[in-house]
Amino acid sequence: MNNPSTQEAQVRDFRYERKFRIEELDAAQVRMLVKRHPSIFYAPYPPRYINNLYLDTVDMENYHANMAGAADRHKVRIRWYGDLLGGIKNPVLEFKVKEGLVGGKYSYPFPSFSLDAAFSQDGFQKLIKQSDLPAAIHWHLRDLNVVLCNRYFRWYYATKDGKYRVTIDNEMTYFQVKRAHNYFRHKFIDPKAIVVELKYARELDPTANKVASFFPFRTTRNSKYMRGIEQVYL
Repeated sequence: MNNPSTQEAQVRDFRYERKFRIEELDAAQVRMLVKRHPSIFYAPYPPRYINNLYLDTVDMENYHANMAGAADRHKVRIRWYGDLLGGIKNPVLEFKVKEGLVGGKYSYPFPSFSLDAAFSQDGFQKLIKQSDLPAAIHWHLRDLNVVLCNRYFRWYYATKDGKYRVTIDNEMTYFQVKRAHNYFRHKFIDPKAIVVELKYARELDPTANKVASFFPFRTTRNSKYMRGIEQVYL
């Protein structure tokens, strides 16, 4: 599904995301570099843990499309904040759509559920069928399974005019998700990696090089979904 239904969705405008994967510095050093940036970034929100369940087809079509670098591709995930396990309240279903170098996001409220040893693919599909999601989204999700769980800690920064945002992620952990009896013990921890993302509207791209040039980082392709699949399955 290239264009998720916008019915009842929160739609984020398409924007650029420049990613930097860093292993030579720790999180405190990276945060200090952001704070010293001449654009004067500040923290608009407190840091927090982010949790995701990624969905894909049996043939892993989303994974292979991202691996091939397809111009138009998307990822499907359930996102929530705070504790990883137990009762999950106010999760959000997200379709991350990539068109060339810019990306957008379609978000839908998702029913509460529990992530524990009783979590199963069949139970998750029943949850989807009972949800109030639009018919087009129901139709798309029927062919998807939960294939990966990941968790990381994120700091948020933004310029005062709101034109540029930076996020810093670390403590990245990836968990394999089985059809049933999930104890979330088969995991991969990426202790040294820090992922920095510079985000801005596409009309700002002509001046974004100046902002990015003050970071002593090299732009890289970095997909948490891709890395997680490769570490816990391949």
